[in-house]
Amino acid sequence: MKSKEDKAPAIQVLERMFSLLDVLASHQDPVSLKEISASTGLHPSTAHRILNDLAIGRFVDRPEAGSYRLGMRMLELGNLVKARLDVRDAAIGPMRELHKFTHQPVNLSVRQGDEIVYIERTYSERSGMQVVRAVGGRAPLHLTSVGKLFLASDDPLRVRSYATRTGLAGHTRNSLTDIIALEREMALVRQRGVARDDEELELGVRCMAAGIYDDQAKLIAGLSISAPADRLEESWLARLKETAAQISAELGYRGG
Repeated sequence: MKSKEDKAPAIQVLERMFSLLDVLASHQDPVSLKEISASTGLHPSTAHRILNDLAIGRFVDRPEAGSYRLGMRMLELGNLVKARLDVRDAAIGPMRELHKFTHQPVNLSVRQGDEIVYIERTYSERSGMQVVRAVGGRAPLHLTSVGKLFLASDDPLRVRSYATRTGLAGHTRNSLTDIIALEREMALVRQRGVARDDEELELGVRCMAAGIYDDQAKLIAGLSISAPADRLEESWLARLKETAAQISAELGYRGG
């Protein structure tokens, strides 16, 4: 059986940071430095130094000198985690049904910065396709069908900023590595409401994706079907959109 010490963070400053956040979380109103120090057993100067660093990262707010409360960054991260957990729960059943229909991998992905992250996948050996990117895997936005959905939801200036930051590095001869080509693609995605990856991330693999929206009509995830390039069927597109709409409705989306 593990002792309490075994469960403590290896880095002392992190342990102290956790105790400070726990104290702030236990109070609805701002807490004075004196009270925080008394609750945590930390010297006021130590608590003050750590709280100031947390304030820089927006994990803590200082509504007035000498008092602290949890910051908006905690809310942002909490909402992000909640959205991901909710969308996975809502998606897993419909994803399995879509997989039964196509017999190909069905992926659920979310955006994280300049990449998408795969958070769920349903597949079987019958698909005839090796799954290269497992759950937790990442890929650049402009090389993936789901990533293109997120880029298409951004305004043109943000898309150009993304292109500048990433250099639009390519993985295959089909990759979109030119901003003009990418902007043309974004226009098509907005027009059609779906996105595609035509062997742009991996040669021999094509994908199609539809967006998943929350109760605020915000794009929070993408549902995609991956298949060997010669097996992706256009007839799956309607079922894909239907499934994404079903998941969105489960999350409270009431759009058209």
